[in-house]
Amino acid sequence: MKIRSERDHMSAIERRIADFILDNAHLLRDYSSQQLASALGISQSSVVKFSQKLGFKGYPDLKYSIGEAVARAGNDPHSRPPAPEAADGFSQIAERLRASKAAAEEETWLANPQADIEAIVQLIDGAPKVFVYGLGDDGLYAREFAMRLSLLGMLTVHHADPILMMANLSAARPGDAMLVFSEFGKLPQLFQLSRQFQDMGGKVVSITRHSANPLRAHADASLVLCAHDPAPHVAQLLYRSSLQSLLDVVFVLLCHANPDRHRQLGVNLERIEHLIDS
Repeated sequence: MKIRSERDHMSAIERRIADFILDNAHLLRDYSSQQLASALGISQSSVVKFSQKLGFKGYPDLKYSIGEAVARAGNDPHSRPPAPEAADGFSQIAERLRASKAAAEEETWLANPQADIEAIVQLIDGAPKVFVYGLGDDGLYAREFAMRLSLLGMLTVHHADPILMMANLSAARPGDAMLVFSEFGKLPQLFQLSRQFQDMGGKVVSITRHSANPLRAHADASLVLCAHDPAPHVAQLLYRSSLQSLLDVVFVLLCHANPDRHRQLGVNLERIEHLIDS
């Protein structure tokens, strides 16, 4: 592990961080940068600088890398979800899930710099058309967000069928934006679609896990999700929670960025209410 090889060249504070990580690598998934800083009695910025000194973009990247190393080594005692103990009642399970969601959302927020999010909001707000694509489970999130954009009065193109998605590219023009939802960013259909969209002058925003993947690497901008847990069903819940939280932020910023769109949202919601009541 790089931390161990670099330890002798670290400052006193850096060695404290390194020793904690080396001794508790299998538990690091439960620690946000703030929680790690609090446990060591140091500032959160010290944890971030430590991560960057090792060559990582930030703490989420460091934690993800360590998690992969632990999994490969087979040293994670939580690699399989433990069977619930008799003492684990409803409140304890619910509290653990709530804490895990909060930690995942915090890590997601730290992994998406404010400037990046604001640039994506500006890109979406200024686009003549917004194409929104996703397949499988990603398609559910894409559909819901496409509906939100439509309520703001944006011209939104959404399909969950790859053939229809490809056909819709004929309507793409320079300046249009495409949001591509793909948890792992490895689906060749979406990668090909995004490249063709860029060739037509459009800008692609990828929404994936915080990992190296082809879709994210070639996108013009990206939103990343941090949601790690050894239990697959919990990891999926954390991903959904983090994704919803991040999309909510983008949506609210879009509302504030353009008063006309905010007004249109009110008009559309009122029309929907009348339709339901009639």
